[in-house]
Amino acid sequence: MAEYGTQPRMGFFTDTSVCIGCKACEVACKEWNGVPEAGGLDLLGMSYDNTGALGSNTWRHVAFVEQPKPAESTVDLGMPDVGAPGQDDPGVRWLMSSDVCKHCTHAACLDVCPTGSLFRTEFGTVVVQQDICNGCGYCVPACPYGVIEKRESDGRAFKCTLCYDRLGAGMEPACAKACPTDSIQFGELDELRERADERVRTLHDSGVPEARLYGHDPEDGVGGDGAFFLLLDEPEVYGLPPDPVVTTRDLPAMWRRATVAAVGAAAVVVASFLGRRR
Repeated sequence: MAEYGTQPRMGFFTDTSVCIGCKACEVACKEWNGVPEAGGLDLLGMSYDNTGALGSNTWRHVAFVEQPKPAESTVDLGMPDVGAPGQDDPGVRWLMSSDVCKHCTHAACLDVCPTGSLFRTEFGTVVVQQDICNGCGYCVPACPYGVIEKRESDGRAFKCTLCYDRLGAGMEPACAKACPTDSIQFGELDELRERADERVRTLHDSGVPEARLYGHDPEDGVGGDGAFFLLLDEPEVYGLPPDPVVTTRDLPAMWRRATVAAVGAAAVVVASFLGRRR
């Protein structure tokens, strides 16, 4: 069982097969956490996606992916689609997904933070303490998912906290509370993984072989995500990296090599100095 101290690890399971793109999660997140609007009502020309990506002012991002609808669909998952009525044109379908910080098991942002602003909570989540963030920005390139970002208005880093304050009060995160279809499910991570495995089996048995899990495997490049997903297409379609790896994975080996090189260089300098004295 995934635990931190005596507290089970908590997380998100987002089932994109029942996401309707209502954006209630985005609104609830902004309202509860006081996240600025900052252009969130812009028209980006990307279907109904008006936030574009996760960032310092967008802690939940609902993606709308438009793609040709398969000519033969064995199961209707209720996804919206458009097409010419009474014609053979299969039309277009939308794949919708509410993205969020993954709260990685091996979080590179934690490794590189020089002030301890980023920390692992008793719930296993990763949180930024804005009051001690110095705005160095090291965490931004360290994240393999491109989640964390510095806010231009004050230079500090911001991202999803998985509603740390609500968890401490025994409440579920605002986004999960607001989700009308239970696409965003919150709970103990081990239980969510079991629930996700069962959901994938159900979809496969119902004729949806493309259903797959993303970020649930503890053996992947980040040790498994605290927020994982059920997808209906390849991760790249949703703007997710296919094989994320913790970016600080090779740091220990790099430091060892650098130390060996430094010792070797010092030895050469000393030998040269002693040789000249003789």
